[in-house]
Amino acid sequence: MTDLNTSDLKRLALHDLHVALGGKMVPFAGYEMPVQYPAGVMTEHLHTRSAAGLFDVSHMGQVILRPTGDMAALVAGFEALMPVDVAGLVEGRQRYGLFTNETGGILDDLMFANRGDHLFVVVNAACKEADVAHMTAHLSAVATVEHITDRALLALQGPRAEAVLAAWVPGVTEMRFMDARVFDTLYGPMWVSRSGYTGEDGFEISVPEAAAEDLARSLLSVNGVMPIGLGARDSLRLEAGLCLYGHDIDTGTTPVEAGLNWAIQKVRRTGGARAGGFPGADRILHELDHGPERLRVGLLPQTRAPMREGTQLFDPDGTPLGEVTSGGFGPSVQAPVAMGYVAASHAAPGTLLEGEVRGKRLPVTVAPLPFHPTTYKR
Repeated sequence: MTDLNTSDLKRLALHDLHVALGGKMVPFAGYEMPVQYPAGVMTEHLHTRSAAGLFDVSHMGQVILRPTGDMAALVAGFEALMPVDVAGLVEGRQRYGLFTNETGGILDDLMFANRGDHLFVVVNAACKEADVAHMTAHLSAVATVEHITDRALLALQGPRAEAVLAAWVPGVTEMRFMDARVFDTLYGPMWVSRSGYTGEDGFEISVPEAAAEDLARSLLSVNGVMPIGLGARDSLRLEAGLCLYGHDIDTGTTPVEAGLNWAIQKVRRTGGARAGGFPGADRILHELDHGPERLRVGLLPQTRAPMREGTQLFDPDGTPLGEVTSGGFGPSVQAPVAMGYVAASHAAPGTLLEGEVRGKRLPVTVAPLPFHPTTYKR
């Protein structure tokens, strides 16, 4: 959240709809956004897990990278910005990526899709201006960087998401996790990926801004679809063990410390065909080969008191070990859950630590992630 006055904030294209639905609007990443609706965070969270939730994520940045020459040069240039295999991504698929800096820290995490003759990139709201400048500075010789500002972005998440969206876009039933396709629809060209930020099966849908409210109202008219705010979005991603930029990852965190090794494909690692060649490669490859000094872990408080961001973590003998970066109550697991960084020597699941809550040291156990199983359609 921010301390900006509402007069300083941007409004989403669906602002009036959120207000009409009873959304409680709060500042977030420079926008007025709904943190919850009258049903409340707990109900919204559990409804997404059991049926379908509709999220407005139009605050995020949508960017198209078009080659000025051939696509191979664009792909090589984009790949040089991150420790991720871009060249191996086939048309119609998307991948999780990470812009890194010269010390191996994370400038932003993002999603990018291969759409044949160009790349489509979605970046975090708070980083989008910096990301567009970063891509423009490094890719100007091989690509045009087009910041898309006339499209809304919605996320439909949950076990009923496919059946609901298929009523308007039948082709989505053929998609699997991390597929990305373009459909001609009643609402104009719809850019759909089968992904999301909840751990549930679902879709992210880019639609022309002028048609966004009609689409949202149509989806919400279906029995089983509920509007979901930032509060439940945060608790859902926390249960799924997913990082929030600026909290669990930032410029001082490497992908290996963050437990994002799975995002660095073999071809970019030591011994791979295109090993290194990205910012911070020396440190990141060293940590992949030898391990980092600290690691992001799941944390299960052993009392009912949540351990929130900033909670200091200690060995039972009192030695400081790290801190919580995200924490709260997990509605699906009916218990407090958290994530944070601890010394690698204390990162094994089952390790007993202590967290300082309101001046008291309370027991917390290192736990594997995610806290709630994912349901992606593989």
